[in-house]
Amino acid sequence: MKKKYIKINNLSVSSDLLNFINNELLKDTTISPENFWKGFDKIVHELSPINRELIKTRDELQKKIDAWHIKNKGNEINIEEYKKFLREIGYLKEVGPDFKIKTKNIDEEISSIAGPQLVVPIMNERYALNAANARWMSLYDSLYGTDVIEQSEDSVSERYDPQRGQDVIKYVREFLDKHIPIENTSWKNISGLNIKDGNLIIKKDDNDYKLKNTEKFIGHRGDITKPSGIILKNNNLHLEIIINPRAFSAAHDIAGISDVIVEAAVTTICDNEDSVAAVDAEDKVICYRNWLGLMKGDLKTTFVKNGKKLERKLNPDRSYISKDGQGLKLHGRSLLLVRNVGHLMTNPAITLKDGSEIPEGIMDAFITTAACLHDLKKRSNSRTGSIYIVKPKMHGPDETSFTNLIFTKVEELLGLEKYTCKIGIMDEERRTSSNLKECIRTLENRVFFINTGFLDRTGDEMHTSMEAGPMIKKGDMKTSKWIGAYENNNVDIGLECGFSGKAQIGKGMWAMPDKMADMMQQKTGHLEAGANCAWVPSPTAAALHALHYHEINIFDKQKEIQKRKNAKLDDLLTIPVADRPNWSIEEINSEISNSAQTLLGYVVRWVDQGVGCSKVPDINNIGLMEDRATLRISSQHIANWIHHGICTSKQVLEIMKKMAKIVDGQNMNDKSYQKMSPNFDKSVAFKAACDLVFHGRTQPSGYTEPLLHLNRLIKKN
Repeated sequence: MKKKYIKINNLSVSSDLLNFINNELLKDTTISPENFWKGFDKIVHELSPINRELIKTRDELQKKIDAWHIKNKGNEINIEEYKKFLREIGYLKEVGPDFKIKTKNIDEEISSIAGPQLVVPIMNERYALNAANARWMSLYDSLYGTDVIEQSEDSVSERYDPQRGQDVIKYVREFLDKHIPIENTSWKNISGLNIKDGNLIIKKDDNDYKLKNTEKFIGHRGDITKPSGIILKNNNLHLEIIINPRAFSAAHDIAGISDVIVEAAVTTICDNEDSVAAVDAEDKVICYRNWLGLMKGDLKTTFVKNGKKLERKLNPDRSYISKDGQGLKLHGRSLLLVRNVGHLMTNPAITLKDGSEIPEGIMDAFITTAACLHDLKKRSNSRTGSIYIVKPKMHGPDETSFTNLIFTKVEELLGLEKYTCKIGIMDEERRTSSNLKECIRTLENRVFFINTGFLDRTGDEMHTSMEAGPMIKKGDMKTSKWIGAYENNNVDIGLECGFSGKAQIGKGMWAMPDKMADMMQQKTGHLEAGANCAWVPSPTAAALHALHYHEINIFDKQKEIQKRKNAKLDDLLTIPVADRPNWSIEEINSEISNSAQTLLGYVVRWVDQGVGCSKVPDINNIGLMEDRATLRISSQHIANWIHHGICTSKQVLEIMKKMAKIVDGQNMNDKSYQKMSPNFDKSVAFKAACDLVFHGRTQPSGYTEPLLHLNRLIKKN
């Protein structure tokens, strides 16, 4: 179906997007549609040529790096010569003097509360609402419904396992004993809770006890003699003990405790990028409308669950009475950040006077920020009057500087005070991590966040050094020299630039949403590494990961880390090439099969159904959260092995076909699923997956978006 476009000044704008901006986005703001489009038109035509030049620079640098590796083929890389070459071509920048970031008006969820961070596809309003509401989560439910508590062998009921319920209560009591200890006794088998003279009184065996640290009691709900809730605080995170003797979960609890609610997803990134499949105006309007609804506070959705029609909307703030008897509130929702797309992609929603598509990142910047005008009036999301934009896939200081320019222009058009728009730097490209201090310097008045993204960063590592030789196996990447330096460098530079207590230093995603016991064992590593937020795949995972932040005080940990020596640039630039690999055919086929299977499982949903993030079963049927970052590493890895003769294109194609049949079988219960086999030639999704591998070497920076968008548009039309 041909899309309708309307001419506005020098722009041709999709009628869908135009109607949304004029009638919804700008409604009840001080910005008239006429003034918006006049200014937007001028700025877009000013910024777009700069955007194109930056992308051109990426390509030129890549060609020079390819040529250097080809020229030095067979020689061991001399790191000093390599660095000298990278400086000569402008890839590595000179490091300037020390400085501290100057960002102001940062909310406490960013500056002083360490905790889990959710990333949610903004295209799905139900998921977005769930994530926003995941600030407060039931610890009982989160433990009972996951593998953190082992399933008892003699479960007496399919509906409820009493032994499992008791194990949950035991787990929570032990957690409270460790982090909110009672003087001279335990939380186990307490008989009651009340408030006296501003103190929490815990009753046990006809005796009264107080907390070891009485400051950890914050307030209560209900009557002081029979409170319905007790609010506690540890390491700046709250938790609430719910007292309801009539509740099913309190049936065997003499204190009447029915649940413990934990402060979980302190911040949430509402994502317009890696986790969505938004390729045209129709898709972008869905994303923008959901973000607008969150900023206005009126987003809601209805759905049917177990035969019942339910409505989901944003949770209100949580009211309680402080220990001195004052009425106080705790924020009821996660602080919402919005991730725009990077500088690479363009979108057909708007075309410029020369007929070219608008750079999508520029379009995102103006529209997502304009949506925040509604929140700035109410201050129900950011109480400090800031707008938080996470900007991904920037390559080096020139591109971060361009982002600063974009948002300066956004503020001018929308009448915002300078530096209202805060920027989160995704440290996920090799040129950015190699120049991180200078990237931060270009955004020193805006930066609120840096984080590491292992998968995207690995994809760029392989693509940048494609000609250096065959890469080590994917599973070995996590123990390679460069990645240790990368993870440490991000924290070292962040702390050196004054992030502690002012901005977030983040770490990446736990990709296995069903493996929560493993997450509880392993994800403390992100806190030990000095990160004050780390990504989790679900609200439940946020509730469980929140427990780690009670164990470790991040700001104390960051002080320890500042005493160590900084990560070395030489290590960061060490290329993960396999040294004379002698893998067997079975090893090679197994590695390719693993990548091909998850790649196909993700691409088929993206292209055929427009699902940008999904739980894809791997070759062992373990569900992994897949997005474009995981796709990038898989496609680049296979492309690298083909290029260096580790495997052949024919060999890979046969594996792709074999894996497609397995993926078809894994999706057999999905009524809307379209099989790739046996008619591979007719499957747009299968063709897209093959193109990502066989043309992976020529894709810009190894990104998957150009081919995904192309094939999704073919499928939609």
